[in-house]
Amino acid sequence: MSRDRLAVIAHHRPSDDEYGSCAEREAIFDAERAMVVAVKRAGVGEVDGNEFGGGEAVVYAYGADAEALFKVMATLRSLPVKPAHVVLRQGSRETECRVDL
Repeated sequence: MSRDRLAVIAHHRPSDDEYGSCAEREAIFDAERAMVVAVKRAGVGEVDGNEFGGGEAVVYAYGADAEALFKVMATLRSLPVKPAHVVLRQGSRETECRVDL
């Protein structure tokens, strides 16, 4: 899927400056697996993976409608890893919107 498509980029700050605790990483992996199923079932795009390091965990998803994709990714709100926010990219970087979780 092209990175030029609309995106939901979820940022979480774990409890340390590296990768977070095992429990925090597992919570993010579990949420990501649930989001993969929900996004696929709804047909609104795809969850494209994650990155951990430097005190941040990021989950990437792409689709034709960032707001519809974010609604399907409701699991993000229940993650215990805080602070957290999501960037909804509606096209170019100039049209990004931040949503605090």
